[in-house]
Amino acid sequence: MMPAQLLDDPDLPFHAAKRVRATMTTAVDVTELAGTATGGEDRRWKALVVLATLQFMLVLDATVVNIALPSIKRDLGFSQTNLAWVVDAYLLVAGGFLLLGGRLADLFGRRRIFLAGAVAFALGSLASGLAQDQGTLIAARALQGTGEALAGPAALSIIAVLFTDPKERAKALGIWGGLAGLAGVVGAVLSGVIVDVASWRWIFWINLPVAAAVIIVAPRLLRPDNKTRDRGFDLIGATTATAGITALVYALLEASRDGWSSATTVGLLAGGATLLSTFLVVEARAQNPLVPLSFFRVRRRSAASALMALTASALYAFFFLLTLYMQLVLHWSPLRTGFAMLPFGFAILVGIGASSKLVPRIGARPILVTGMLIAAGGFGLLTRLSINAHYLSREFPAMALVALGMGLTLVALIVSGVSEADDHDAGLASGTITTAQQVGGALGLAVLVSVATDRATGLLVTGHSTEAAQLAGSHLAFGVGAGTLLGGALLSALLIGKSRPGGAVSATSDRERLVTSS
Repeated sequence: MMPAQLLDDPDLPFHAAKRVRATMTTAVDVTELAGTATGGEDRRWKALVVLATLQFMLVLDATVVNIALPSIKRDLGFSQTNLAWVVDAYLLVAGGFLLLGGRLADLFGRRRIFLAGAVAFALGSLASGLAQDQGTLIAARALQGTGEALAGPAALSIIAVLFTDPKERAKALGIWGGLAGLAGVVGAVLSGVIVDVASWRWIFWINLPVAAAVIIVAPRLLRPDNKTRDRGFDLIGATTATAGITALVYALLEASRDGWSSATTVGLLAGGATLLSTFLVVEARAQNPLVPLSFFRVRRRSAASALMALTASALYAFFFLLTLYMQLVLHWSPLRTGFAMLPFGFAILVGIGASSKLVPRIGARPILVTGMLIAAGGFGLLTRLSINAHYLSREFPAMALVALGMGLTLVALIVSGVSEADDHDAGLASGTITTAQQVGGALGLAVLVSVATDRATGLLVTGHSTEAAQLAGSHLAFGVGAGTLLGGALLSALLIGKSRPGGAVSATSDRERLVTSS
């Protein structure tokens, strides 16, 4: 019996027929995306390189901007308060629109949204480098954030659809994460060089040749998936979800500057909570919800998003606090600080490579528990840093443990977050796990930096030196980070659950055998 005839068989149960149709749709979309019918294997991996290259550029841009802020402040006349918007405008738009961007990829086509995001990011980069005043630069940074919100989830969802085998998917996500981790470290070094020998404007313009290459090559490797909107668009759900997440991210950014008790922070937190509660009510009643509430009933997927937020909160704070330690306590230059972070890039690549090989064999749970425990150990070592610590004996081993643990953890979390996604919700799954990372990172910076600042301020009042106060505040924040990761390890053991490493795909294989059987 052929597949089309099989769907019309009256003896085939309804749910089985539904699964067959879903499998046939996924197979067609994969073929359309990367041409798996002829030379598809080679095309898929080439497409992965293009997708990962864009992710490399997104992470690189976020890293290089921080080092250039003093030069931007001087050239464009920013105040200290307004200067924060050079970073915040990007984070606010990217974090607020990631979930919507992922869902738009499901509704309107992954390739279409990916390319739209790449173009938006390129235009934002060009405008940022050309900016002659504060308003133009802030607006251009917001356009860059829009590009990430569209391209990031779309690219990750394409990977989830193209690579359905557990081993292949883990390997693909390992390459994706490896390049992103490497970009963070390369950015720290590259930014110091660019600012010293050229101009801060080039930190944006270096994006242009990479973006141009992606925009030109991607259409040749990613065929149109012809995904058109076949149902009503949930405008109210999209508005309340995006506004709620944006308000939450803005509140966290304000908390890191003005404190948790400020009227702005409290008002934004309350407004964000109200909007997100409204979103849940709307989705429960909507005929065509933007995010079906059943999506969150998959425990592994929901747990992965929560754990991603915890992990990102520790990781983002780690970079911020360790950079401050090197420059404010040890009085290192930005360039020396960047080179000192290079071992982190190599160690996280080792962790990512090991995780991509081990997750398909033994499952995500043991990798998550191990990775978070290793990273927590690294945070523990950071609480022993001193004013004149020797790099090889103190910073290097702590950095290596954090990087190795994070490499193990991040791949396992992404695999868990998208492993049960199908063609219809791959973008939503990607947007959810990416949103969790952004919001978690903002939360970690707000909480841990506040902890460190409050501790340092209290010590300064009692007569401690600036270096001693800064160090003590960092010690406390690193200790909180270690506790966060220990809690994450416990939650991983309780929530991720046991599963066969190939379980998510074995069901797909059964459906494929059903479709192709005669």
